[in-house]
Amino acid sequence: MQVPTSLNQACTLCGNPCAMWCSRCQNTWYCCPEHLQTDWPRHRRDCIPASQNTTSGYNSNMIATPPPAEPQYITVTAILFAPEADRWTTTQVHCRPTPRSSHGICPIPILQMFFPDGLTEGIVLTQGLNGENLRFPLHLWYSPTALQRSSPVNRSIYNITCGSASKAWCGPVVVLKFNGSRRQGYTDASPNDLPALSAYFLAYK
Repeated sequence: MQVPTSLNQACTLCGNPCAMWCSRCQNTWYCCPEHLQTDWPRHRRDCIPASQNTTSGYNSNMIATPPPAEPQYITVTAILFAPEADRWTTTQVHCRPTPRSSHGICPIPILQMFFPDGLTEGIVLTQGLNGENLRFPLHLWYSPTALQRSSPVNRSIYNITCGSASKAWCGPVVVLKFNGSRRQGYTDASPNDLPALSAYFLAYK
């Protein structure tokens, strides 16, 4: 990067003379791209794009604005029905963010540790007891292989339904909770979600 010979500005970060600015706002000065990168977490809050009327293209004294930080994995609390357990438990599930081009699409839960064969299918539960709509739908992930071979019987689901279900559920089940009816993300599941789940398992055929 070529630096102009006229050094009549002070670097925002270190105070040294400089003549390069942020290419986005064209109003904050830095002596090198590294100092803009370092200052970006603070500067981005005040970095307002320059008016199109005053921008004449890229100049040698512009420093490229750092791209926005990549979204981080999120972790939510899920309900786990393990086949060998006597009761349900809560567990932490990591979710991978979707690409930027898929904005508005729900993150992808990482569930391999709960399903040894790596095969999962999902069911969205939108109604609870007595058919009322759930404000926060539930996302049930299960093993289609275990259901097809009818083994192993899920003891924790058997116990939560008091053995009254017309058909036993087999294999592990992980339940995540959507953060709204649009299903664009997850929030923490809790014991308050158990009545709707119990009703679903009782009706399973």
